Parts: sequence; structure tokens; C-alpha cells
Amino acid sequence: MAQDTGFRPHSAHWGAFSAAMRDGRLEVRAHPGDPDPNLLLQNFPEALRHKARIARPMVRRGWLENGPGPDARRGRDEFIPMDWDQVLDLLAKELARVRDAHGPQAVFGGSYGWSSAGRFHHAQSQVHRFLNMSLGGYVRSVNSYSSGASSVILPHVLGPIDAVARRNVTWDAVAEHTEMVLAFGGMALKNSMVASGGVSRHVERGSMAAARARGCEFLLIGPLRDDLPEEAGATWQPIVPGTDTALMLGMAHALVTANQHDRGFIDRYCAGWDTFEAYLLGRSDGQPKDPAWAAAICGVPAERITAMALQAVGRRTLVTVAHSLQRQEHGEQPVWMACVLAAMLGQIGLPGGGYNYALGALAHYGKRQNAVSSAALPQGRNGVGAFIPVARISDMLLNPGQPFDYNGKRMEYPDIRLVYWAGGNPFHHHQDLNRLKRAFAAVETLVVHEIAWTATARHADIVLPCTMTLEREDIGAAPTDPLMVAMHQLVEPFGEARDDYAIFSALAERLGAGPAFTEGRSARDWLRHLYEPTRKGLAALNLPAPSFDDFWAQGELVLPQEDDDGGILRDFRTDPEAHPLPTPSGRIEIASTTIAGFGYPDCPGHPTWLPPVE
Repeated sequence: MAQDTGFRPHSAHWGAFSAAMRDGRLEVRAHPGDPDPNLLLQNFPEALRHKARIARPMVRRGWLENGPGPDARRGRDEFIPMDWDQVLDLLAKELARVRDAHGPQAVFGGSYGWSSAGRFHHAQSQVHRFLNMSLGGYVRSVNSYSSGASSVILPHVLGPIDAVARRNVTWDAVAEHTEMVLAFGGMALKNSMVASGGVSRHVERGSMAAARARGCEFLLIGPLRDDLPEEAGATWQPIVPGTDTALMLGMAHALVTANQHDRGFIDRYCAGWDTFEAYLLGRSDGQPKDPAWAAAICGVPAERITAMALQAVGRRTLVTVAHSLQRQEHGEQPVWMACVLAAMLGQIGLPGGGYNYALGALAHYGKRQNAVSSAALPQGRNGVGAFIPVARISDMLLNPGQPFDYNGKRMEYPDIRLVYWAGGNPFHHHQDLNRLKRAFAAVETLVVHEIAWTATARHADIVLPCTMTLEREDIGAAPTDPLMVAMHQLVEPFGEARDDYAIFSALAERLGAGPAFTEGRSARDWLRHLYEPTRKGLAALNLPAPSFDDFWAQGELVLPQEDDDGGILRDFRTDPEAHPLPTPSGRIEIASTTIAGFGYPDCPGHPTWLPPVE
């Protein structure tokens, strides 16, 4: 039975909290400063010693007996327990074989997943540092399952996704300035309950309630009525799923025919209007995208489409787009068209107005930036340039050497022999799981670090049991949350579980890269080292800068935050010549000659309604 403890601070992607062992049971308390704490925190007691936890290193029988190679038995084969020294020797030998025979470009180290809120024991950072230091690099992945289409289209149209989603319109600005929110796909609170790196204050519900109390009107456009909380008092407009682009085009047409689009804003701040207008009005293809046309597609009556468009004119209107709109065929189109609609309303760059991608999708969106840096583990240099979009893992493993298109470039899938996964479970979020199963069967070796027997772990050849966040020390921090948390260890590791850092340190030593990987530091030494930039940043601002020991003893540190400055879009609106956007034209690209030049039939050079295949 675990020994009783007092309450100690800790943090998770679901929120900051404290916990204690009482009579062999974990007790969890949300941080007292969180106005709307996440109930997911109460899953920790059951997860801590769940029957699915992995207690010992395991090796799949087929791989152990027959050696590396493709094997359709992955996922249903027996596992053999091994001692740590045995399995580490075995794995180091296999890593050296692949490195020496095929080079680091034969290793995929995507390890997509959030893992721990702790910044040192962050599994992705650990595995990437290890592969860089020990093998010379790895094939990486880019983008995310959450925003795979938007993160590629937005830099062409408006700016990097972080500038559009994170450093743009804040919840404070919504509460104070916004008069109308057009929420395409909504802003469901279940999404903003989490944030990578942790969150100390869930403010979304309260901010929407404050905006409503001031008179702000919320219009929810989506198939689900509850994708905005009751506190928003939203008007719900149902729509046929996947038809948001058609609806937005109908609204845009209504604005133009009523001469209610902001032509002054368009002329000064945008590029490509004439090309788009020709499509919108039907001059280029013979089909005006009027409300009647849109109504037949999206299921919203034509008169309602016109009313929604005109309702957004002459007030501080914010257009938001949920991640869900771009998680579908032609997902770039609603993201781009919503930006065009916001530009036509002339509100981009104003406090509480304009366009904000994915506001409400995560708890660190709509927050101010911290004024000092927080802990982050250096990952070293990756000597391999090859990469894939994150959702192309099955395509890569099943089609080595085959060409594919990405963001205007013709690329080639690398020939992967070994997959190293730590801190994630692709069977949880990947599409077409039977195809993913075939893809994992095609590699020579699959290595997984896990706390529990997930589907990914069951498809691995080598499974290494890892500690859970409550079983180790760390620093919890996020760039838009002011609370840095000293994550104290609550309990001893389960079974023979080890920290990722301990595992990689032992492997790096066997591969001759031990000193480069560890830099001679223990895990606690690394925490002390990673805290130092924060301390120096505070001192440079003439603010109290406690030592690491003092920070650890007090359990948390409140960091200063930057002003709510609206980021690059506010600067751009103030002076577009002095502060051009990082787009090809330096303007908001209503139509893009760059994208048109790609020649993609499924993504033309301006927002377009493209009917889905099914």
C-alpha cells in the first residue's frame, strides 16, 4: 500500500491540481484559482494503478524468435517479459543495425501525442533528443491531426497558425469588445478543458457569459446545438455537415449585392478580390453563389442566409472556425472562406473583432503570452531532412519510395525500417485503423514506450514500461498560462516502470552517445537547469526571481504576461506598409496566385465550393 502523503502540487493537460495519498487512495483537488476546473482530473486515482498498466519490459515472441522483419502477427502475438538489461541490450543492437545498414533516414520518430504536461519528461522531446544524439536524426512528422489542413492553408492566406489561433483575439477582448460572434462549428467547452502543458484557469465559460451580459450575440452555426455553452445564450442555426463553405459564399454574395461589404478595407488590406468576386458573382463559371444556391446545398433558408450576413454588418463581429470544419474533405476551403468573410466585414485586427481560427478549441487559445520563457528540453540537431504530414504514416509505411504532393512540393516517402513511438497512441486518432494495422505490420521493428496496454503497444515488438506523471518530478508550463508548477512526485513507479529519460540515457550509453544525451545531468539536475532561463528572465524584468529550490518549495510561480496587443493582425491593421503580413503579397490573400500555381484540383486559388465525394 502506498504511504500517506500531504497534498503536493502537480499539473496535467486538464489543469493544475494538488494531490495526496490517503489510506492507499489518491485524492485530487483542482487548483483553487481555477474558476471552472476540469472533472477529468478525477480520473487520476483510477488510472494510477489500473489493471492495464504495463509492469515489465516486454518483447513480442515472433520478433524475439525470428528477428526483425514485416509480420502480420503484430497486434495478436504473445509477449515475453524480459529484464531491463536484456531488453536494453537487444534494443541498442537493433538501433545500431538500422543506423549502420540504412542510416537514420530509415527511422521514423514521429511519436505524435501530448504525453505529459511536464516539460522535461515530455516524451516527444525525449525521444527526438535521443534519436538526434544517438542516431544522427530521424524522419519526422509535421502539422497535427487537429489542424492538418488549416496549418498549411493559413500561412498562404493570413499568417502562421499560431498567430491566427493563439496571438490574436483573446477571451478578455471578447468579453469587453465583441458584439457578435459567428461561430462556425461552435466552441464546445469539452474541447477547451484541455491544453498542452497545462492550464491554471479555464476562462471560456465565464468570458462568454460576460460578453453576453454586455449584449454580445452568439450565433452557433453547426449540426449540434450544444457546441456552445448555455451561458452564451446562443442562437442555433443547424446546417448540413460539411457545407459551411457554401453557406459562407451565400453570405458573402448577400453582402456584395446589398453593397454592405467593406470595400475600403478590402482595397487597402487584401489581395485577389477581383478574382474571387468574379467567382462569387458567377462571372467566371456562370453560377452566382447567391443565398438561393447556398440554401440548396447547406439546408439553411436563403432569407436566413441573407439575414445572418446583414446582421454581422456595422458591429464588432468575430468570425470563428472550429477545428472540425477542416477535418473533412476539402478542409482548407471553410478556413479560407471564413477569413474572406471576416475581411469583407472589415473587422480584422480590431479588439474582439475579425477572424480567429479555433478559438475555444484548446484552453491555451485566446490567452495572453507569457513575458518570460519557460522550461523546454533542447532536442539537438536532426540530420535528416525528410518528413511527412503527420496523418500520412500509413501511406509512408505502405508506399516507400513513392511520390506524394504536399504544399506545392513533390516529395517522396522514405523507406522506414524502424518506428520508435513514445508518448502517443495513433490507434486513438488515426483514420482507417485497418490500414494502419497493415502499415505497422510492414516495418521491421516497432518500439513503444507506454504506461498502459494501448492498441499501439499491443502492435509493438518491444514495449518499455514508463512512469506516469504522478510517479516523477517535472515542471509544468505553457506559453500562454501564467502559472508554472513544480510537479512533485506523489507515488513510487508502478512495477518496473522507468522514466523515459532513464531509458534513453541507458540506450544512449550503449550506443556511445551517453554524455551527449545526458550532459552529465540527473533528472533533478535537468529541472534545475531548465528553470534557469525563467529565473533570469524574471530578474531582467526586475521582478522577484526565486531560486530553483525556493520555487520547488513553494510549489508554483506566477509569471508576468505581455499586453493584449492583438499580435501581427493588429499591427497590420495599424500600418500595413510598416507591418505587412507574412504572406506572399504581405496582404490578406482573398485569392492566391501561389496556391493557384500548385495546380491542385482539390484546392483552387481562391475559396471554392467543392462538393464532397460522398
